[in-house]
Amino acid sequence: MSLKNLNASKKTHKFLIDKLKDKKILQIYKKFEKNLDLNHNFIVAVSGGPDSLALSFLTKIYSIKKSIKVYYFLVDHKLRNNSSEEASFVKKLLKKLSIKLNILKWNGKKPKNNIQSIARTKRYALLNKQSAKLKINYILLGHHRDDLIENFFIRMLRGSGLKGMLSFDEKSEFKKKNLIRPLMKFTKQDLVYVSKKVFDTYVEDPSNENENFKRVKIRNLIKTLKLEGLNDDKFNLTIRNLKFANEAIKFSTEKNITENSIIFKRKNSIFLNKEFFNQPEEILFRSLTEIIKIVGGKYYPVRGKKIENTVELIRKNAFFKITLGNCVIRKANNTIIVSKEY
Repeated sequence: MSLKNLNASKKTHKFLIDKLKDKKILQIYKKFEKNLDLNHNFIVAVSGGPDSLALSFLTKIYSIKKSIKVYYFLVDHKLRNNSSEEASFVKKLLKKLSIKLNILKWNGKKPKNNIQSIARTKRYALLNKQSAKLKINYILLGHHRDDLIENFFIRMLRGSGLKGMLSFDEKSEFKKKNLIRPLMKFTKQDLVYVSKKVFDTYVEDPSNENENFKRVKIRNLIKTLKLEGLNDDKFNLTIRNLKFANEAIKFSTEKNITENSIIFKRKNSIFLNKEFFNQPEEILFRSLTEIIKIVGGKYYPVRGKKIENTVELIRKNAFFKITLGNCVIRKANNTIIVSKEY
């Protein structure tokens, strides 16, 4: 290591140690370290908000203690005129911790509807591409406790099933990469505290105050519900009970697929017998959704309404043929054949 790099390293360590002298920050870091428990190199998704800046600070300490390599990426969606200036500002902020921030740009035509959802999918795709290049299987995201509650109510309003309402978890997958949310046990208030103490500032996303976005409306609704008695303990109990129910359904779904389907070695065709469809509605719904994902090879499942329509077709017709989710679905007598569409 050069003398210049050595001096920079000593300066960073002193900066970090000084910040850990704050009792609350030290307490947050210890809890973070215990929750993460990861000994592999990883990527951190940065936005510039208090959550991602706090995550950058905490992961920097973690990487030094564990002697692992961490890469930091910010996706400039170019949805606002000053987004590139904000990205440069965040890059300078992270330099305080000797963090090299890499900026990825989402170029091309931007959507007019469903903007936040499409932007999120694009962000994950860009991060996934970088993780593949670096041969890293772990991507850390800055979602926190408040995000979990907001997502629960958003999914409820969309009419999501049990699985959809519980999909926002500490660990999930996106195209075979592990998405980890190590801040899920922390409130936004905790992360704002860390960001202010470490960086003195953070980027405010104006969309967070825009009432045209569903998430902002939900956020305001939650504030009202908290005044009526909603608290973390009650919410945790609800999630816990729903998870128990979800695990039971998941077990029955896997059992149905194992016992009532024949999967060919290449997974390009699957035969479903009559008993496959003699299941409770939720188990049948999930079983068929999973079969189509396996054969079709798509990450995202087919929309629920299309699955429901397909089940209705199967029950009403002796013979039919449709395409769905990159699959061809055919019925002949009492056998359903799901094949990959070419």
